[in-house]
Amino acid sequence: MEWGIKLHLILQMKCATSCIGEQDVKMMARCIQLCRDRANICLTCAAFMSRDSEFAKQICNTCADICEACAQECGKHTDMDHCQKCAQACRKCADECRRMSS
Repeated sequence: MEWGIKLHLILQMKCATSCIGEQDVKMMARCIQLCRDRANICLTCAAFMSRDSEFAKQICNTCADICEACAQECGKHTDMDHCQKCAQACRKCADECRRMSS
């Protein structure tokens, strides 16, 4: 697996784990869910691309949608460094997925 994908997944899981530790976990529920969704779809996307699946472009497009949603949600939490780093990684991932899906 490419190092960039590994780094994005590490940031994703760190963000979800950090959000679980916040005082108001209910407020972070959507952020946690999107981080988990993004980690799963990124792994799926990498698997489809590695075997040159005929559905790789569709998976990449879906991955970009999820990454954008995650970036938007994490970006709302301006006082949380882990969310800001995650949002930045999500935006980069979304851009790359859009490029691969076109």
